[in-house]
Amino acid sequence: MAQFFTSYDYLLTLPMIMLSIFGLAILGVDLLLAPNQKRLNAWTALGGLMFSALATLKIQLAYRVIEASGQNIGPGCGGSVLVDRFAIYFFYLFIAGAAISILMSMRYLEIERENHGEFYALILFSVVGMMCMACGNDVVLLFIGLELMAISTYVLVGFLRRDRRSNEAALKYLLLGAFSSGIFAYGLSLFYGLTGTTNLEGIGRVLATRNVNDPVAILALITTATGLLFKIAAVPFHQWAPDAYEGAPTSVTGFMSVAVKAAGWAMLLRVFLVGLQPMRSVYVPLLIFVSIATMTGGNLAALTQTNTKRLLAYSSIAHVGYMLLGLVAGTALATSDTGIKGILIYLLVYTFMNLGAFAVITSLRRRDIIGDELDDISGLVTKAPVESFLMLVFLLSLAGIPPLAGFYGKYFIFLSLIETQHYTLAALAVLYAVFGLYYYLKIANAMFMGKATSAEPVSSSWSLKLALAITAIATIGIGILPDRFIGAVNWALPLPQVNSIANLLGR
Repeated sequence: MAQFFTSYDYLLTLPMIMLSIFGLAILGVDLLLAPNQKRLNAWTALGGLMFSALATLKIQLAYRVIEASGQNIGPGCGGSVLVDRFAIYFFYLFIAGAAISILMSMRYLEIERENHGEFYALILFSVVGMMCMACGNDVVLLFIGLELMAISTYVLVGFLRRDRRSNEAALKYLLLGAFSSGIFAYGLSLFYGLTGTTNLEGIGRVLATRNVNDPVAILALITTATGLLFKIAAVPFHQWAPDAYEGAPTSVTGFMSVAVKAAGWAMLLRVFLVGLQPMRSVYVPLLIFVSIATMTGGNLAALTQTNTKRLLAYSSIAHVGYMLLGLVAGTALATSDTGIKGILIYLLVYTFMNLGAFAVITSLRRRDIIGDELDDISGLVTKAPVESFLMLVFLLSLAGIPPLAGFYGKYFIFLSLIETQHYTLAALAVLYAVFGLYYYLKIANAMFMGKATSAEPVSSSWSLKLALAITAIATIGIGILPDRFIGAVNWALPLPQVNSIANLLGR
């Protein structure tokens, strides 16, 4: 009799198993904890993430042995799970984003009087879904992972039960998310009908033998792309993002802006570059249109925002437009991976600089002050000079100013467009980057030049200070010493290793 769950399958799924066990443990132990002991749930969640990271490291070390012996890394669980270098890279990204978000949440939930174990369990379960999306080699597993992540996130957005904004945001997100998931599932079902398989590599092989201009194939592509573009909040499927970001708990907003978006990108890259690669001549023009619309809509809408969470939401949409340009360039030349490399670097640096910005906004939350309006951040330098300086660092990094980490994300995107001779798109992207600098400096102007509207001091907990320290060190460190991090991206693609940043910059 065939063995359905081998030791190899166990190894590949161990990071997800660890998170699931710790998530269930939180739900069970939370019933026994007194209100003043609820922080133990956060520690348990951080422990689960640590064990998941160690399990991911175990897979990475095992793969080094496999590759050293000249063997190929194969999928497990009947061919549905492929924890390759690409997936391992995203596993670490999800774990880092979730850990920083938990540190941001510890004091915030106490102020909101919503310090429940379910919050931390949902974060762990959502990371399990993200990992399924990153390592899924079968559309069934991709969809299961997507729904696990999405349902957990719906609840997290509406976690502030006494806040009408939170309830409204969760309802809008749920309705639009369910609609987009239905469209996505319909597109996947059409591809299954066309190819007779749910395996991504199998779908790609069959599509390579068919006419890509087949109306049914084009319909399947459009519906599948709609679901994928919704998850990364690309225009015109971005309507949920500003409301969800504004209404959600601020720590959840930060988590959604980095980890949830990274998971959407992991799944999108899997689907487009593996399953739908034969149809690139059809979907590249679509991606060009969507990327331009996304940069335009995100940047123009951000210019008029007075709520910092909504401003960063539209800014996040604009960043998606830049990354879509990287995908356009990454599919143009089979000999160049610079565009895909740019996306992976962008997601890495965006995780730290955006979480850092939301950590500063989280620190503004006091008992009677929400802290997410420009007026709330006005004159912050007189009350919290350290937080003000760090916020300026994060904003300049988001704008792509060297030598901060955000520069390298934009640099490799622009470089990929020039390499593939998309000069008009490169010029347009640079122009919109100037728009971004304006609305980021609007926040900085309020912090340093504005007058404080409240005399109440800003006090941060040790966990929030730790989150700020991690994000600041990463944002500055990646910018000043990028070699190791770019090397990690090269390993994830994989690409030939290079020894210095000078080679990458073509010097």
